Amino acid sequence: MNSTNQHKVLEFTLLGLASFPKLSIALFLLLLVIYILILLANLLIIVAVHFEVRLHSAMYYFLSRLSLVDLCYATVTIPKILADFLSKTNIISSNSCITQLFFLHFFAGTECILLTVMAYDRYIAICHPLRYSSIMNKTVCHWLEFVCWASSFLHSIIQIIMTCQLKFCGPNQIDHFFCDIHPLSVLACSDIVIIEIVFVANSGLISVICFLVLLMSYMGIINTILKARSEEGLGKAFSTCASHLTVVTLFFGPCVFIYLRPSVSYAVDKMVSIFYTMVTPLLNPIIYTLRNKEVKTAIKSILAKKLL
Repeated sequence: MNSTNQHKVLEFTLLGLASFPKLSIALFLLLLVIYILILLANLLIIVAVHFEVRLHSAMYYFLSRLSLVDLCYATVTIPKILADFLSKTNIISSNSCITQLFFLHFFAGTECILLTVMAYDRYIAICHPLRYSSIMNKTVCHWLEFVCWASSFLHSIIQIIMTCQLKFCGPNQIDHFFCDIHPLSVLACSDIVIIEIVFVANSGLISVICFLVLLMSYMGIINTILKARSEEGLGKAFSTCASHLTVVTLFFGPCVFIYLRPSVSYAVDKMVSIFYTMVTPLLNPIIYTLRNKEVKTAIKSILAKKLL
């Protein structure tokens, strides 16, 4: 390797937007609208759960935390993409790239574990309704939330430690909209076999544990639903589970496709990443919460009070 290629890379160029030069204005406006809707929808849910006494239960507590995570998750990527549209340089420093990577995996891991906790919450509510209030009390909810944040922090720290072991000698062009593990790994000029194994194992550990808990929770829920004699209770349980399963599929599907494989970049990766970093945070409030009559009533009540 010649001396010109041995310099340390201090910044990267994001090429994700270069594929659509003629659509830059339309894409900018579209992403701006999506980001504003994400902020408004998730903030409304957080405020409604906080101020409405009827929503002070474990189910809505975790829903508000999901909205908080979605809001933060979208904020990690979308503002930078919008700024790149305006600047047209698409440059990100190596430190900023690592920071973005950390928060991307931190909030993604938190959402992954949080969705699993929410499945467990639904299992207790449907399979043990008489003991629900005693099992899912405030202390338990706070501890489960702590587990979500702490576990995802550990996951993200491991990813960052491994990423910092990568050596970049050039080129410095990332074929993506934001910094992530696979686009960075393909640029590395050092041996990444062991690092790649750690990446997949780290992501796989969270995915497998969450999948097993989700599987056991829904096996118990389905078993209870099939034994239920009340048509009203059966319909309500199916409705709740269908909403949660939709959200789980929309989030887990793309994440599994992206992270549980070796560091190989495909053209479809950019479209898949847009889905789970931007579309899912927008759809979650609609699919999972805004369909709920109690939440919609609380939001209308709060908005009416503010207007008056």
